[in-house]
Amino acid sequence: MFRTALRNVLAHKARLLMTVLAVMLGVAFVSGTLVFTDTFGNAYKNKSAKSFDHVSVAVQGEGSSSYDGGGDDGEAKRPPRLTDAFLKKARDLPGAESAIGSVSGFTAVADKDGKLVGGEWGTTGSNFYPAENGKDPRYDFTEGAAPKSAADIALDSRTADRTGYEVGDTVRYSTDGPVRTAKVSGVFDTEDGSVLAGGSLVVFDNDTARKVLGKTEYDEIDLKAAAGTSETALKSAVEKILPKSTDAVTGTQLSDDQADMIEESTSSMSQVLLIFAGIALFVGIFIIANTFTMLVAQRTKELALMRAVGASRRQVTRSVLIEAFLVGLVAAVTGFVLGIGVAVGLESLMNSAGASLPDGPLVVAPTTIVVALLIGVVVTMLAAWLPGRRAAKIPPVAAMNSVHATPTTRGLVVRNTIGSIIVALGVVLLLNDDNYVMAGGAAVILVGVIILTPLLSRPFIAASAPLLKPFGVTGKLARLNSVRNPRRTASTAAALMIGLTLITAMTVVATSMSEAINKMAAGSLKADYTVSMANYQPLAPEIGEKLDKLPEVAASSPLRTAYGEVDGSYSQISGVDAEAFGELVSLDFTSGSLAGLQGDSVLVDRHTADEQHLKTGDTVAVRFEEDDKTAKLRIAGVYEQNEMITGLFTPLSVVDPHLSKITDEQVLVKMEDGTSAKAEDAIVKALGDNPAIKIQDKDAISNEIGGAINMMLNMLYGLLAMAILIAVLGVVNTLAMSVFERKHEIGMLRAIGLDRAKVKQMVRLESIVISLFGAVLGVGLGVFMGWAVGNSVADSVATYTMEVPVGRIALFLAIAALVGVLAAVWPARSAARLNPLMAIKAE
Repeated sequence: MFRTALRNVLAHKARLLMTVLAVMLGVAFVSGTLVFTDTFGNAYKNKSAKSFDHVSVAVQGEGSSSYDGGGDDGEAKRPPRLTDAFLKKARDLPGAESAIGSVSGFTAVADKDGKLVGGEWGTTGSNFYPAENGKDPRYDFTEGAAPKSAADIALDSRTADRTGYEVGDTVRYSTDGPVRTAKVSGVFDTEDGSVLAGGSLVVFDNDTARKVLGKTEYDEIDLKAAAGTSETALKSAVEKILPKSTDAVTGTQLSDDQADMIEESTSSMSQVLLIFAGIALFVGIFIIANTFTMLVAQRTKELALMRAVGASRRQVTRSVLIEAFLVGLVAAVTGFVLGIGVAVGLESLMNSAGASLPDGPLVVAPTTIVVALLIGVVVTMLAAWLPGRRAAKIPPVAAMNSVHATPTTRGLVVRNTIGSIIVALGVVLLLNDDNYVMAGGAAVILVGVIILTPLLSRPFIAASAPLLKPFGVTGKLARLNSVRNPRRTASTAAALMIGLTLITAMTVVATSMSEAINKMAAGSLKADYTVSMANYQPLAPEIGEKLDKLPEVAASSPLRTAYGEVDGSYSQISGVDAEAFGELVSLDFTSGSLAGLQGDSVLVDRHTADEQHLKTGDTVAVRFEEDDKTAKLRIAGVYEQNEMITGLFTPLSVVDPHLSKITDEQVLVKMEDGTSAKAEDAIVKALGDNPAIKIQDKDAISNEIGGAINMMLNMLYGLLAMAILIAVLGVVNTLAMSVFERKHEIGMLRAIGLDRAKVKQMVRLESIVISLFGAVLGVGLGVFMGWAVGNSVADSVATYTMEVPVGRIALFLAIAALVGVLAAVWPARSAARLNPLMAIKAE
């Protein structure tokens, strides 16, 4: 039986090519993902471990951040911890060779065109803390020298390369609003994670760093153990002098924690990619099943003879499974090799997109090899098992007479009943509020519809008759051929349906969400612009003061945020300019109005009002978190909140006394003549062409959020393209099978006058009908799933309404039709080239 299986594999190389390609692509996706994430994670681990070479013990303070207020009132809340005095004390410990005080925080750097370098979240500033030898082990200077005064800064080498800055150039930067300038004193290499991820790092001298970053103490103090002193021994010594609310951690522990964090992040990325690889392999199952169904059909008489001379059903099934094993093994090996290329390509793609992945050797783990081989072989054998089992069940006498066992009416009724029950169960799950249950419901519906596709194929293809009528006899033949084997047509269409279902559902939700955001921005804001820090860190109040004095500005107000409790319920409290606020926002009041926002008053969102049983005119106790003091405020109005405007609003005079340092979250600005390039330019110039400041109109706010949604959607399109490609191979496979089975019929058609062009047209139309059947099913199912998911989103986003992107859906259907045309090229050519006489003689 093994020799027979091997002979059959070698005899049907062309037929098996589609199966090999389908499995190979799926395995390549899986192995490429595993190799890429292993390589990516290993490179980051090595780099992060190297960045801790100078750390034996790190002393960290709780609550350290890039911005901690730092005023006298803030310091009165707790004694200082990681100060210069403590650093000196730690450095003088027995067993300590050196000690470094570290501070860091947001620092926006402008390139030579005035644009922000390093992205909104990855641009950082830090301090240069020289040891006795005058060097800081965190930075390896390749050009120039370390900064020595407020007039100097140093740049990491990646940022210097991107911007073209050289030693001696003047650079504009900002940390909390005002623009500053400094000269580049040096360029350095660093293992800092944010730089490796595409960010930028600016280094100041120690005193300047603490001043511009608003630090009154160090974020962390790193100690290096002297020769002969272990990390543990130094840690024990440090713990004896630790200030309150600080902790000592060994460098090994820091490195391990960083490695765990990197592994967790790469694991998350790997899981997402593997989900799409699984979808691609699932689609491939339909192609494998169809291929082996075709091979069994070709060898019906051969299998019957084997049964007649004594082969058992189990041996026949085993013969088919051995073929599947050999095919799967070849596909898995080639897929694994291709996967290594996929991993290299992913790395190059991310680097070209600005991700700046760290350099490192390609990591091919033994588990990756085993997983790739197992997936390829197991998936192929599972998909081939059913055709093999069916082949074994055909009675030898019937098989010798080429009488195939067709599905019984009872079998189809059972299948349709099971499919209907599964779809109904999936719909119930999909309408659940829990996201995981909804995802399970979507998967269940897909399975149910796949089972029902033979039933659905007949009415759809019958409905296509008017569209095929203009093509005359070839159109009629194409329609009849499409329903000749409904199971095979259904499984081919199902492969295409799966990808289009997911794509359509995501497109509907993404389009609807983008439109909801646009409505929200248009309905909530009267302001022409919002001004904030690029990374949404606190904004210096001077920014708002400058904007208020601009002659082009009609009204402006800072949003000065505090946090606290309203009758025991935690809430955001925003201080605003009460006189200008009504010109800058549009609030939907359920009671009260903006006119009452004067003195000790407050506007409350409806959610808080309902939760605390408050109403307009009530007096509410608001306890501010920062100074733990309470203010009694009169409720001037209750409004409907949304994702852009929520929480409590009160005059600036109420919030300011409770803040240790006055900072703004953002400034709302209304211009005299509305939005225009001239108006925006006036704001930019008034703020000194500040790279740290983000100026956005309503469209920019919508585009920022919608842009992130579209970017994610495009990434998902790319990932699902693999499944669509495999589905195309399935259409090719089905048509090739159909042509093989109809050799005799095609020969007869040619003999009675159907020319080659008409034969090609017939096959092409059949391909288009099958492709459009899968596409219509996928689009319809995707719209339904998008509606169901949207219902759960609508509960939390008031402006959400379902938007069906007709243009994109029409594009999906057009692509499906194109898929049909392209997939038919080879089978149509094969059919047209059949010799009529030889084809008529074929059995």
